[in-house]
Amino acid sequence: MRTTPRRTATRLSRRRFLRAASAAAGAIALPAIAPRGLLGENAPSHKVVLGLIGMGEHGVNRNLSMLLAQPDAEVAAVCDVFASRRDTARSIVETKYSKGGCGAYTDFRRIIDRKDIDAVMISTPDHWHVLMSVLAVRAGKDVICEKPTLTIREGRVLCEAVKRHKAVYQTSTEDRSLPCYHAMAQVVRNGLIGKVATVRVQLPAGERYPNEAPAPVPEGLDYDLWLGPAREAPYTPSRTERQHWRNCRDYSGGKLTDWGMHQLDTVQWALDVERTGPVEVEGKGTVNAGSTYDTFIDYDVTYRYSSGVEVHVRSGGTGLRFEGEKGWVGNPSFAAPLEASSKEVLAWKPGERDLKLYTNPAGEHRDFLDCVRSRKEPYFPSEVGHRCSTLCHLGNIAMRLGRKLRWDPAKEAFEGDAEADGLRSRPMRAPWTLEG
Repeated sequence: MRTTPRRTATRLSRRRFLRAASAAAGAIALPAIAPRGLLGENAPSHKVVLGLIGMGEHGVNRNLSMLLAQPDAEVAAVCDVFASRRDTARSIVETKYSKGGCGAYTDFRRIIDRKDIDAVMISTPDHWHVLMSVLAVRAGKDVICEKPTLTIREGRVLCEAVKRHKAVYQTSTEDRSLPCYHAMAQVVRNGLIGKVATVRVQLPAGERYPNEAPAPVPEGLDYDLWLGPAREAPYTPSRTERQHWRNCRDYSGGKLTDWGMHQLDTVQWALDVERTGPVEVEGKGTVNAGSTYDTFIDYDVTYRYSSGVEVHVRSGGTGLRFEGEKGWVGNPSFAAPLEASSKEVLAWKPGERDLKLYTNPAGEHRDFLDCVRSRKEPYFPSEVGHRCSTLCHLGNIAMRLGRKLRWDPAKEAFEGDAEADGLRSRPMRAPWTLEG
């Protein structure tokens, strides 16, 4: 349907939260107001037809589950380089609809090439996010994709492709739909704590994973396609598992990009800088030297904005706190209830003349489907997602170089630092490319 051409305990806590949200999807599937696309002569019987790419744990238990619960969505195809994963996903879809016919592919391009598919949901490792998204929007699809990007340059290419092809693009996180973060951002934006001076962010620390010896590629895995644009590397048993590839720089930016896309999005949303960025960054951290899993295990990063606000990001927890001249607001851990310096701040609700930030309490999947119909921008669009990813990448680059860096958010370039500028991008393994 298209109307136009931490630590383990912390990780498990968030996983339980997401599973509970998925279980409740049926209760929140319908928006309070019917989206415009559901009205009129063409739409009532039409559904948004989706293909899902990446059927690992999160792809199935979160994204497939949520989309199957939406009454105006139809999952027509699934894709994964693991045969067992795509077969399991196809079985879930066909059981849900009580009929066969769900396509199951190894190569994601089979989904992108299908003319009957309106939109794709991408739940792959990070190094595939932008390439798959760009190819999808060039083919006329709308996209909802897991976060983050892999590099700053890739994020800019994505934003330009979304704009050029007039696609609907949702960066897939739940934070903007959660009452605690929505309320936190509105409190700050409406001046309840006065001018903000400091923001304190906690993100989970990484883990030390040992190296493994190369092993034969297991039957049923297209490992070359799993690597895709990443550099050539021997297969090892844990490399393709979620909590391991996230800690390998070839495929991800570690906990700073994984969890930073949650907490730092709320920071930029609340500070009203979600389409720009800081002007300075510095930090230090520790990597597992000599290991395949070479992202930062612990980190201490400071960002400074042109307004004078400083954002301090440290490993160990999932807390968030805004400190202003009149008080503070935050929460101690992911999705925890709001805390503040006064009862008045906690009790505040926006009035008729106050700023009300757009959200969708039913979550990112519901918001995406509504926007596919209305052609409006989702609550976490490509430009905002790119800027949040960039914030994470800046922290990693500053830690790797070990020095303070000046950043021009308008030019998206480092000031007077060719070495740092060189880390804004990285080559893709042939034949994969973003050109064209």
